[in-house]
Amino acid sequence: MPRSLVTIDLAAIRHNVRTLRSLLDGAAWPSIAALNARLELPDKRLVEQDAALLADGLHYEARIAEGCIATRADNWHDLFNALVWARHPQVKLALNAQQCLHIEAMPVGQRNRAQAALTQFDETGVIVRVRDVAVLAAWDAHAWSTLFEPRHWRSGAVAVAAVFGHALMEQALLPGRLLVGKCVVVQGDDDHCIAEVAAAIREGRALTDPLQLRPLPLAGIPGWHEGQDADFYANCGYFRPLRAGRAYPPPLLLSLLR
Repeated sequence: MPRSLVTIDLAAIRHNVRTLRSLLDGAAWPSIAALNARLELPDKRLVEQDAALLADGLHYEARIAEGCIATRADNWHDLFNALVWARHPQVKLALNAQQCLHIEAMPVGQRNRAQAALTQFDETGVIVRVRDVAVLAAWDAHAWSTLFEPRHWRSGAVAVAAVFGHALMEQALLPGRLLVGKCVVVQGDDDHCIAEVAAAIREGRALTDPLQLRPLPLAGIPGWHEGQDADFYANCGYFRPLRAGRAYPPPLLLSLLR
């Protein structure tokens, strides 16, 4: 669909790509060359994904390790992926390094649970910073009415540090879509949440199993979505109750930052 025909609400992702917004506001798609010139990726470059590129037989992640990020032209999913590379390169590099380690260790065509976790976070990840352990306890229990009390979000007891997943950004293009992020949580008061997540991934302290990811119904965050009345929060198909036996790992602690 031509971008000029799509109405886009950028509010949910603007904090991630604010300095690159002109790439989204233009009437024409930015070329791969224009993206490379603008994004200044660290030791990587976007390469148009075509038959000639794929003929090398490399795994997508292995190709990235060699410096080339396969990118489809005029494609929302890959455009958002490029923007996330520009905004959070250290997290992207950590994900790629871990994926490559697992690819080398697994038989061809097979994936383990760590690879699934890394991919889920890459596609739909959100980094959340929590200061109040009571808020974390509510999240542990899927006590959504407590987690989404406006005072928690106004006071900074809990905050979205980054919407990371490029597939999540793509889904935000669809009007009315109720998005669910898969979250890595950091506890602390500092501004180093994203650096801690990158270190934890790189060192194998995070994203070793999909069950480590906490679901967060993003539309429940106060001010994120219109019509946040009692009936909205009573939608159990979206604000799902905790499954029996489901538990989440403790948050990453900023004191562990290397």
